[in-house]
Amino acid sequence: MTQSQGETLETTPLHALHKALGARMVPFAGYEMPVQYPAGILKEHEQCRARAALFDVSHMGQAVLRGPNVEAALETLVPGDIEGLGVDRMRYTQFTNEAGGILDDLMVTRRADRLFLVVNAARKAHDFAHLERHLAPRGCTLEILAARALLALQGPAAAAAIARIVPGAERLEFMAGADLRAGDVPVYVSRSGYTGEDGFEISVAAESADAFARRLLSEAEVAPAGLGARDSLRLEAGLCLYGHDIDETTSPIEAGLAWSIARRRREQGGFPGAARIRRELAEGAARRRVGLRPEGRVPAREGTEITDESGKPVGTVTSGGFGATAGGPVAMGYVAPEAAKPGTRVNFLVRGEARPGAVVKMPFVPHRYAKG
Repeated sequence: MTQSQGETLETTPLHALHKALGARMVPFAGYEMPVQYPAGILKEHEQCRARAALFDVSHMGQAVLRGPNVEAALETLVPGDIEGLGVDRMRYTQFTNEAGGILDDLMVTRRADRLFLVVNAARKAHDFAHLERHLAPRGCTLEILAARALLALQGPAAAAAIARIVPGAERLEFMAGADLRAGDVPVYVSRSGYTGEDGFEISVAAESADAFARRLLSEAEVAPAGLGARDSLRLEAGLCLYGHDIDETTSPIEAGLAWSIARRRREQGGFPGAARIRRELAEGAARRRVGLRPEGRVPAREGTEITDESGKPVGTVTSGGFGATAGGPVAMGYVAPEAAKPGTRVNFLVRGEARPGAVVKMPFVPHRYAKG
């Protein structure tokens, strides 16, 4: 994101801490956010894969949705199975439009008497207006949790580190949450994340966030990480970034997100764009998101045209960069169905030169979520 002239950027409750840690700050989704710390993006990426990294994701939108039959109400806007969620279980889903495109992707957690939602920073104003416009007539109320911070502790040592500060967090199952305490500070912790590693997301009151983050960073396994490492980690994990790999023109089926739509929702429909989505489930989509591996060391960045070996255009890269753990350039993008099979040879037009590569399975680095 580039800052327009005269734009005033918002800051998160951890802004002073980022400055104290020597972060390089950049405009992102209307916020001044840390893109990296003095160690650098590569070291922060490796820290997350080997030990534990702490990310500030307080720019994300947090909200609580209440009302009669609130789970069924939300299902009128998303294709995910919200009614089937157990208490304190969470699910990934998408807001869809009438054309079957994705307005945003989000996480939904079912609490005892409400739903806890986390949406993308760049879309939160749109998402919250969308929810109020459609669900207020159904008796639902939306409470925006603007006075809360959100931290993500990710990596194989995350459970050991958080257990010393938030007892009980280490016993959470993947995609589950709980109200816990860090001493006298109440927190809501979920075992989830956006890096492909085991990890936790912690919602905490803004006034307690700085001290809480410093406690986490005092653990030997933990170091700070910024937006740069977050992006390279999620790319290696094959995870979509809204506005790049998914948007209002992209259906969940094209994006390879059919797994997020349960059988009941597929059969019953009842969400925006259901006709297109159900048709693509039955007949296939016109394009498909795939993993891509350019040969050599030159990455294929977002917007790079993809051709077959004869030079015929077959798609476009939507995310690309260097995969530190994968050991070379990695990318994802959309290609025609005939070019989507893993092993298919393709070319990437980088600065006017056709560079070879192939379609590959994702993720580029195996997920290590705490399952079972």
